[in-house]
Amino acid sequence: MEFFRLKRDLPFMKHALIFNAISMITFIAAVTFIVLRGFHFSIEFTGGTVLEVSYAEPAQLEPIRQTLSQLGYSDHQVQNFGTARDVMIRLPAQKGLNSQQQSDAVMAALQAQDKTITLRRVEFVGPQVGEELAHDGLIALAIVIVGIMIYLAIRFEWKFAVAAIIANLHDVIIILGFFAFFQWEFSLSVLAAVLAVLGYSVNESVVVFDRVRETFRNNKKRKLTVPEVLNHAITSTISRTIITHGSTQMMVTAMLIFGGPTLHYFALALTIGICFGIYSSVLVAAPLVMWLGVKREDLIRPVKKDNPHEVELP
Repeated sequence: MEFFRLKRDLPFMKHALIFNAISMITFIAAVTFIVLRGFHFSIEFTGGTVLEVSYAEPAQLEPIRQTLSQLGYSDHQVQNFGTARDVMIRLPAQKGLNSQQQSDAVMAALQAQDKTITLRRVEFVGPQVGEELAHDGLIALAIVIVGIMIYLAIRFEWKFAVAAIIANLHDVIIILGFFAFFQWEFSLSVLAAVLAVLGYSVNESVVVFDRVRETFRNNKKRKLTVPEVLNHAITSTISRTIITHGSTQMMVTAMLIFGGPTLHYFALALTIGICFGIYSSVLVAAPLVMWLGVKREDLIRPVKKDNPHEVELP
């Protein structure tokens, strides 16, 4: 399915140096914000108190959030779990207050609004648990990166694998840079969004790389130079890119608008990743492949000795 088909290839590679310069500038800026400002981690990483409460009727989450804000908890999480009557409340640790004192104060304020509320469980999540979650998250990210590189190296060639990983890690760093600059809350759901963006961007790179390989194999296009092949591959997939990313962003925008605080930063991370993913997967990965010196012979096996005019494709 295509919205349109361009008759002439757009000269993307003519401006490859500009695209790479923009990428380098944004990458350096993001790393600078990460180093200087750091992240505003949620209590899943820093530790805090978790309360599970139950109501007689479906709970209204917004009044609960307002009550917690009035108690001085600016960084809190309130969400349903199980049923609409069950609510999980996550509170950051406060100096001078233990977990029991925090839960008593919160329950007293909530019971002043609704007498039917009952406390089902109180649990303290220590910093040790937070460090473990952060460690496991980094391991998951490393495993994803290594797996993607192996997949691309096997399916295409090592130059494509290196270009794709550099370009897609660019997306990850940009997302982290936004969260560091604006000090948005970084939670496990945001980490999940970062991993999702990494895989999503790789998919777009694979589509372009597939078209590059098809063009190299096409005997009618043997006279095309490497930049012209890359231009053709990107131009021929533009319609597909618009359809795919547009439909995905529509869903993510719905989560961003109607998902509430629980899905807000998750959807925000996906939105940033999708926007920059289009740029990096198409206008960063392809120039990097060109700079790494990809050529037609990299994707086509050597000519057989018994028939010098025959070419065997992988």
